Amino acid sequence: MTPPTYPPKPSPGDRIAVISPSAGLPGLFPLPYELGLERLRKEYGLEPVEYPTTRTMDATPQARADDIHSAFADPTVKAVIASIGGDDQITVLPLLDRELIRANPKPFFGMSDNTNLLMFLRNTGIVGYHGAPVMTALGRPVAMDPLTAESLRAALFTSGEYELKPADRWNDVNRDWADPATFDAEPETLPGTGWTWVNPDRVVEGRSWGGCLEIVGWLLMADREIPRDLSEFDGGVLLLETSEEMPSGEEVFRTLRNMGERGLLQRFSALLMGRAKAWSFERPNSPEEGARYATEQREAVLRALRVYAPDMTIVFDVDFGHTDPQLVVPYGGLIRVDGPARRITVTY
Repeated sequence: MTPPTYPPKPSPGDRIAVISPSAGLPGLFPLPYELGLERLRKEYGLEPVEYPTTRTMDATPQARADDIHSAFADPTVKAVIASIGGDDQITVLPLLDRELIRANPKPFFGMSDNTNLLMFLRNTGIVGYHGAPVMTALGRPVAMDPLTAESLRAALFTSGEYELKPADRWNDVNRDWADPATFDAEPETLPGTGWTWVNPDRVVEGRSWGGCLEIVGWLLMADREIPRDLSEFDGGVLLLETSEEMPSGEEVFRTLRNMGERGLLQRFSALLMGRAKAWSFERPNSPEEGARYATEQREAVLRALRVYAPDMTIVFDVDFGHTDPQLVVPYGGLIRVDGPARRITVTY
C-alpha cells in the first residue's frame, strides 16, 4: 500500500488551476462559473488559472489529460480545482502520467465524475479532497453556504483535524443557471435532519475511499484504479453518495451487492453515506416524493450491508454529496468516526 502524502497547502495570493477534466460546462453556463472564480479571488485570495479545455465542451480525453499535466507540473500553481463533473472522465485516466503527477503533488478538489481523478491520486499516494467544485459550491447564488465555505477554507489552507457538523438547513433543488434571476436569491432550504447512526458502538479511524457511487460502479466494471490487494482497505472509511441521475434503490443495492461479491465492501469498518440527491430537472420531486426516494435508498444500503458487512458503522445524511451544503472531506486521508460520541473528524 502506498502511504498517503498530504500535498503542501496554498496560501492566499497563490495561483490555483481551474480545470474541466470531465465536461467544459463553464462554456455553456458562465454565470455560476464566473461567480465561483470571483469568490476564489475575493473570499479566498487565490488567483484562478484557466486551461485550454476549461470552457470547452467535447474536448478530447487527450486535451483534458494535457491540462491536468500542465496544472500539476506548473511550479507556480499551488492547488487544482475542478469546474464541475460530467460522465466520461474514465476515458482520461489511461492517458495520465502517474510519475509526473507523483513528482508534483498538489491538493485537488472535485467530486462526482472527479471520483476518477481522486481515485487515481489516491493510488498515486496523494491525498485529494472530495467536494467544492467551482460551479456548484463556489458558484452558489448570493453566498456560499457557511458550512461549505468554512470546510473549504480549512481544507485549502490548514493541516490537522477538522470536525464535520450536520447541516442546520439543506437543499437539493436546482434552478436554471442560464437565467440571471437565479443568482438574485439564495436557494430555498429545508430544516436539517441530523445524522442517522447504525452500529455506533465503536470508534473507527482509517483512510477514506469511494466517492460517487455510480462512478465507483463504472470503475469496477472497467477494472480501472481498483487495487488488486484489497487488504489496503481493511479498517478504512468508505465514502459513498449518489448523483442527480438518482439511481433507484434497486440499482444502489445491486452496486453494493457487487462490491460485496468482489470482497470489497466488507473490508471497510465504517460507511459515510451522503445525503441523497432527490430532485432533478428530469424528476422534479416534491418534498414528500424526495423523502420517499431517500428512504428507499437508505433501505437499499442497509439491505446490502446486512448481508456483506452487518457490523459496519454507518452514518447516513452526511453533507458531502450532490446536495447543499457540501462539506469537503479528504480522499485517501484520515477520517475518524466516533460512534459513541456521534462525531466525525477529518484530517486535512
